[in-house]
Amino acid sequence: MTIDESVYAASATVQRSFTPRELPGTLYLVATPIGNLEDMTFRAIRTLKEVQLIAAEDTRQTRKLLTHFEIQNRLVSYHEHNREASGPELIRLLAEGQSIALVSDAGLPAISDPGAHLVSDAVAQGIPVVPIPGANAALSALIISGLPTERFLFVGFPPRERKGLNKLLDGLENESGSILFYESPHRIKKTLAVIAERWGERRAAIVREITKRHEEAIRGTVQACLNHVEEFSLLGECCIVLEGYNETMSGSGEEGKAASSWWSSLTLEQHVKHYEALKLKPKEAMKSAAIDRGISRRDVYQSLLDQQEED
Repeated sequence: MTIDESVYAASATVQRSFTPRELPGTLYLVATPIGNLEDMTFRAIRTLKEVQLIAAEDTRQTRKLLTHFEIQNRLVSYHEHNREASGPELIRLLAEGQSIALVSDAGLPAISDPGAHLVSDAVAQGIPVVPIPGANAALSALIISGLPTERFLFVGFPPRERKGLNKLLDGLENESGSILFYESPHRIKKTLAVIAERWGERRAAIVREITKRHEEAIRGTVQACLNHVEEFSLLGECCIVLEGYNETMSGSGEEGKAASSWWSSLTLEQHVKHYEALKLKPKEAMKSAAIDRGISRRDVYQSLLDQQEED
């Protein structure tokens, strides 16, 4: 996406979102529910009722939402395939004084969707852009992941091709913040497999069906999460939250490895039970623990057997 650099010149421009004006109109970025209709805010409903026009990524999906909340305003289509034609027309209407609400299929518009182009064009034309906050899948996944939230990087949807994904991961090698990905259910296994090849012992969480009836968070190492999705097919859009890099990960030998491992305070038996709690079969749970500890599954089995005999 190209941003008009003239807007960001040495002399700053100032937007006062709530200053009364006649021209131009205002572009409102309205968050919509990501699954649960109760996440729609009063402000979002009021805004959608007050604007002259609603631009939607999928008019059929948005029409259902508008019908539910008894909103009858004019609805037009704005998406990746028609943005070059629709974008200039929306900017023209805004310049003439109309207020427009932009919505995506779900969540915040302009996040990994073509709305970002419309925002850029509006800013370049001096048109006020006002956010109407609400639900967001990536941040919702982050805050329940159990991983650090002080610093994070949102990557969006990773490249489909293995080469492109590896190139992306190369650039994230030393990223210290938690890393957030979106991924489709039919690609989650392949994406995790590539990540596991280099960062199999990093902590991760897969969060799916956020705010819906079957909301689920799968937590463990990247390898453990991969083992889980290989055994249990996932439905619904997924968010991957990945632990960032920290200096202990560069430790060498068993001491460095233990320092960087979430399981270092667990006994072997507790380690295996952790994976069993994630609904892995006993053999798979032992395999996951073995991968974490850098030992063979046979060693895990024998150690547990010896422990039982001692008890």
